[in-house]
Amino acid sequence: MPICITCTHPISHLYTVYESAYNLRLEQCSKCLKFADPYVEHDSLTLLLDLILLKREVYRHLIYNRGTEPRKALGSKADLDSEGSREGEHTLAVTKGRQREKDRWWLILKLACGLITVDAFIRWAHLNPQISADVSRWTVETNIVFLRILIGCIIETFAFHGGVMFASYFVLALSDFIRSRRSTSPVEISGVRQQFKFSLIPLTIFYSSLTKLFLLFLLTIWRPSASKPGGSPYYWDPSYYSSSLVTRALEIWDEDKLDREWVVRNVLGGMATGFGLRVVLDCHPVFTTVVILVGWLAKTVVAGFLKNWVGGDEHSGDKWMAYSIP
Repeated sequence: MPICITCTHPISHLYTVYESAYNLRLEQCSKCLKFADPYVEHDSLTLLLDLILLKREVYRHLIYNRGTEPRKALGSKADLDSEGSREGEHTLAVTKGRQREKDRWWLILKLACGLITVDAFIRWAHLNPQISADVSRWTVETNIVFLRILIGCIIETFAFHGGVMFASYFVLALSDFIRSRRSTSPVEISGVRQQFKFSLIPLTIFYSSLTKLFLLFLLTIWRPSASKPGGSPYYWDPSYYSSSLVTRALEIWDEDKLDREWVVRNVLGGMATGFGLRVVLDCHPVFTTVVILVGWLAKTVVAGFLKNWVGGDEHSGDKWMAYSIP
């Protein structure tokens, strides 16, 4: 059952279709009195931009409401007869639920293939900057190196997702226990928890990684230049600022002191994943942080075993470890 993306209240349908697929009316939430999900009218580009901007409503749309069937204003007699049978409705609901779960896992597989390949290319470009800048230097040995990095990314991804799902199981159980102990009256279960499936966790993680991979891919193909278009190096005069505090603050952003790729992958990537899990788990941010740390620990342990095989030497192995934190 879909939910309202504003208050997470369960709703039977998101919109009603009249005669054609383009003639529709958005349903209103009975609790907050807002449109249940305006994203059904938005295109994929808007969804992608809002996903990169980490908007909670687009997460709820993609995770819980994407692909749900509308209410049809004009139905055939056969449809009305089937709706009149409770047993038939239950069987139909179970069948649709199973099919939707299969479709969700198929979507997870497609996202995994695309995003892991992009992540492998980004890591390969970071470990081999000379070859990535000149395609003519690509050899058979380069294919082997890239294949190793791809396999390493696949194994690390499985480790991270497994650690997160393992921690989420215990965190949700602990969260429900604390809520039941604190409340004397029956606890109202939110629509997010009612529709929760463990398959939503890897789907959320892949959606959250879009922000990180998008910025990392831009940094990979458009690296900051150390010289001007004419060839002369950039020159910055520290004496331009009279305050030494301002000078020190600006020096932090120098290329040799700040690793932008590391910041995007570790800081921004961790924040985006934590935000996505906060939406799907519907628990306290402390619990979400614990889940992320367990997943990071599992991934780091696996990366420690893979670093020498993937990197090929100790220096590349240390770089691999530095970029293995989600």
